[in-house]
This record gives sequence, C-alpha cells and structure tokens, in this order.
Amino acid sequence: MVIERIQFLKDEINKHNYLYYVKDNPSIDDYEYDMMFAELKRLEEEHPELKTPDSPTQRVGSISERYEQYTHKYRLYSLDNTYDENELTRWYERIKKELPAGSKPSLDCELKIDGLAMALTYEHGIFVRGVTRGDGVVGEDITNNLKTVKTIPLKLFEDVNLEVRGEIYMPKTSFLKLNEEFEAKGEKKFANPRNAAAGSVRQLDSTITAKRDLAFFAYSVIFEDAPNAPDNQYDAMQYLKKIGFNVNPNIRLCTDIEGAIAYCNEWENKRNGLDYATDGVVIKINEFGYQSTLGYTTRAPKWATAFKFPPEEVKTKLLNIEEYVGKTGTITPVAILEPVFFAGSNVSRASLYNYDEIKRLDVRIGDTVIIKKAAEIIPKVVKVVDDGHHYEREIFMPPVYCPVCNEPVISKPYETFLYCSNINCTAQRLARLEFFVSNTAMDIDGIGVSIIKALYDQNLVSNIQDLYKLEEQDFMKLDSVQEKSAKNMYEAIQKSKNNPLSKLLTGLSIRNVGKETAEILALKYRNMDNLMNASLEELSALPNIGKTIAFSIIDFFKDEKNRLMIEELKELGLNMEQNTGSVSDALKGKIFVLTGTLKTMPREKAEGLIKNLGGKTTSSISKKTSYLIVGENPGSKLEKAQKYGVIILTEDEFMSMLNNAR
Repeated sequence: MVIERIQFLKDEINKHNYLYYVKDNPSIDDYEYDMMFAELKRLEEEHPELKTPDSPTQRVGSISERYEQYTHKYRLYSLDNTYDENELTRWYERIKKELPAGSKPSLDCELKIDGLAMALTYEHGIFVRGVTRGDGVVGEDITNNLKTVKTIPLKLFEDVNLEVRGEIYMPKTSFLKLNEEFEAKGEKKFANPRNAAAGSVRQLDSTITAKRDLAFFAYSVIFEDAPNAPDNQYDAMQYLKKIGFNVNPNIRLCTDIEGAIAYCNEWENKRNGLDYATDGVVIKINEFGYQSTLGYTTRAPKWATAFKFPPEEVKTKLLNIEEYVGKTGTITPVAILEPVFFAGSNVSRASLYNYDEIKRLDVRIGDTVIIKKAAEIIPKVVKVVDDGHHYEREIFMPPVYCPVCNEPVISKPYETFLYCSNINCTAQRLARLEFFVSNTAMDIDGIGVSIIKALYDQNLVSNIQDLYKLEEQDFMKLDSVQEKSAKNMYEAIQKSKNNPLSKLLTGLSIRNVGKETAEILALKYRNMDNLMNASLEELSALPNIGKTIAFSIIDFFKDEKNRLMIEELKELGLNMEQNTGSVSDALKGKIFVLTGTLKTMPREKAEGLIKNLGGKTTSSISKKTSYLIVGENPGSKLEKAQKYGVIILTEDEFMSMLNNAR
C-alpha cells in the first residue's frame, strides 16, 4: 500500500535526520538516505493528497538544543540531487523552459564539500555572528567557536554588510591525525571527517575547537550593502576571494550543460587527490537575475542541483578477520584484506563493525568482497561476491572466548556488541591504563601512551591502582627517563588524587559512561558510595542516562573485582567526592553563563569550579541568569545580558568571586 510505504519512509528519514543532524552519528551513508528521500518525494508527487506538513520533504533538517538558538534573517535551503547525466540534463532543460524564450543561462560548478553549512554575518566588514544551518529557519549561534577557525576572516578588506554561507570541514590529513591522537588516549575515534568537524565546531568550550584543524570554504553571499556588488555567482565568488574569504579553487564557469557534465566526470576521478571530502558537484544557474526568476520550492532552490558521485567500490579478497579488545572489553572484528589501491590510498583493513554485521553480510574468510570508503575515509565491507565457492567456506562464528585472555565472551542487554568478561584481560588493562591518564579522564601530565606501555611491559603497573604505588625511582628504570622527569611524573600522579569524582568516574572506563555522563552522576550522587548503591530505576530516571547506561553502571559496581578496586583506590588516598578542597555552597542558586575565551583556564574548568561551589552553568542567557562571565572576544551573549540586566563579570572579577567563595 502506498500509504504504508510513505509512512515508513517518513519515519525512517526522520530517524536518520535525527542521527545525522542532532547526534552527529549517521547510521547509513548519504546514497542510501538520498534514495529513500527520492522515493518519498516521487510518491508524494504521484499522490499529492498524501503529502503532509510533517513530511521530511517539507523541511531541511533538525537542530540541537545545546546552544542558543538564532532565527536566520534569510532562510537556508537544502538542495535537490541528481545522480547521472540524464537526470542532470533533464534538470537543465526544465529550468530553461521556465526562463524567458531565448535565455542562455551559464552554469557555475563547484565541488560539494562534505561538512557543516554555516551562515556568517558581517557588519561594516567585521565578523559579528556565525550560525549553523539548523532546520533552515532557526540555527545555533556558535560565533565564538567559529572565530577560532583560521580560514574565517574576522575583518574583511572592505567595509561591507553581507551574509556569507559556506561549509566548515576538517581536512583528511587533520582527521587522520586527530583519530591517531584519540586512539593513543584510548578515546572513541570519529567515524569520518564530517563527524569530526561537527564534534569540533560545536564544543561548548571554544578552546577545544581552537585546537582542532578546521577550515572553511565560502560558497554563496547575500549582499546587504556592498557597492558595485556582482550580478552573478561566479563573479561573487571572485569578489569573496578579493575581500578575504577562502573560496574553493576548483570552481568553473560553464556555458552549457555539456560543460557541467564534463566537470562532474573529471572530478569523479580526481577528487581522491584532494585533502578534503567531497561527495559531488553543486551546479547553479550563474546569473542572479535568472535565479530570482526561477525561485524556490518548499525546500530547495529551483536554480541549483547537487550532482552526487556514485560511491566508489572495489573488489578484493578477505584474508582473515582479526578481533580487537578495547578498554571496556568490547570485541571488534576487523577485515584483513588483500591490499588494494582505491579512493586515493592503499587499503588492507576494513571495518566490520560487529558480529551482527558479519552475519548479515555472511562474510567468510577467503571470500571476494566489495569494499567502499564511508565518507571517502573509512573503508568498510559492504557485500560478498559469490565466486562459486562461497558456500563451501566455513561460516565465521562469533567468539565464545576472548581472543586475548581466553575467558568467556558475554553479551549485554540492549547492546549489539560482544564483550570479554575478564576485567583483568591484558588488552583491557593496557587500554584502560592509557585512557585513565589521558586528558579526558584523570589528566596526568607527562604520562602518555609510551610511558604507560613501558611501565606495563616492565611489570611496574598492571592496573590503575598500581599507578599510585609507584615511586620516583620506578620511573628511572625506563629508558631515557631522567631524575627530573621521574620526579615530575611521580608528582603528577600524586596531584591527580585530588581530582573530583567526575574525573575518576570517567577514568574507570565504565561502559557507555563518558565525560558528560560522569559529571551528571557525580553531581547527582556527590560521592562514590552513594553512586555504588544507586538502583537501576533511580539511574534510569536521570536526564540523559536511560536504561542502557544504567545497566552498564549497575553491572560495573556489581562486579566484586571492581568494588575491591574502588576500596583500594580509597586506601591509596584518591578523592571519592565531587567537591574537593575548601568548597562551600556559596554559589548555590546562582546561574552562570560564560562567553569568550578565558585567559587563566579552559571554560570547562571554570564551569567545574562553579558547580563545585553549588552554582549552575547554562549555555544561553535568560532572565533567570545571575551572572555572565566575559572573556576575550565575547559573542552575542554580552548584548543579550545587557538587555536583561544580567550582572556582567570580567575574568578578574570572576576569579575574585571564586576566591571569596572558597
């Protein structure tokens, strides 16, 4: 039935919109999503009576509620897609029929960057606001974070008022480097450059964004007050270059559709040599006058379309399936492949995600498989090619025992992964130690992956308790470690004993409990004993926790080995309270908002100090806000605070308040 199919497509697309735009965690690739969207659009055109206001075809996307919302002055539209030369030609012919007889529109062709769309506002040549696309009408104000992106000019070369649209992205080389750093720290890696860019640009602490290598390409402009403004897209892009913007150098002006098709074919092959991900070409009617005549549908401009490159795929042989054990015991299968060069690099390994995926694909060692690169970076196995011998090969079965320690493998409620049941598994121990000392967890200065590995290999540490039993001379047993370095590392470990409970909880590597969840738990339960005795119902009812995370917490503290570890850490002097040092409730009932960059500490640390003194922090100004703390380069929150009469504190005044409150 058509009604059921339309409802199914709407539900699926809305689900994937949420995963893509809100969670930054897409579960299907763009091609699959586009096929569903195209089918829904076609069915609604064939049955207009079934088109409803809540259909995904009537909107652009979704927005997060973590940031201050901002209503766009000019709506940001999405793009319709084409997938082959015939579709592209039909689009162009249809466009020409809507223009005056004899019109010969030229075509501006630009590579479609796989990033996040942004709208940047400039007043008298000064960057004043940066907002995400959101749902096209309302976005998120992330001005301070965008100011850290070096390819976004803070001041233009001309005194003009305009809004520039463009794409924030992370170069491929930067993405690979970032993931290497995350892997070394034992942290979860990003799936692709687009997710890495989204996770970086939307940090609540702009100092984190500043450390990530993000870039920006401008792709359109709305002129509000610019003398002699260009009258077409191509010249507008050249103008943006002239006044300070980074414009993709591969833009091309074509006189006809044949030229545009040639451009698409050229870049389908050349794109792999670029240092940024591109999944197609955006083709626009060049003349602004023609664009105005053509106008828009409910979701997209008629005068533009995106030509999507087909996913690049290649055949190779599956030589083996290796299994890796992470810090929480997760066992991850990885395909070992006969090396093959495609999409710009040699590929010898590919993701299989989990054992359900192996079963779904029916992957067997020795098979010929098809692999493709998700977002042009991460190789994954997508299909088995039946070579006539597939069914003769042995079915690959999930492990019954851990591939490292040979202890039984277990599954968890509401989860698809398999886990090593042995908390003392060698692979888990080493991964947990590396994560424990990382910046994300206990933040122990001077002790990184190489030091942990050396300590582990020399049997000086085998678990996190052992770190606190080390003496200075133990570090000097390691190669190239001198007395001063040994002293610094020893003191850094001792200092970490005073970290708040939230950092310790993060460092314990409880499944599904990351930094934010650890902070929620620490603030709710205040000390380790209270948390260890919390019930499943209690935990499940907490904001942003839910049943899956609650099960993980209950399972962790139910394990006698973990309870003994906690007791030993207590005896070694580690703090088990959320409030440490001289802490009071002096800021209880006060609500703080921070804007700009603080000189004395990261914003995250400032928020922690406020919470430890009983105060609360939020990301947006309201009439309930007590104080706005203003750092360097404050954003639009300052103006809003003045409007509401909120008390504004400089960084020095804030530090004085903290000192008096302790």
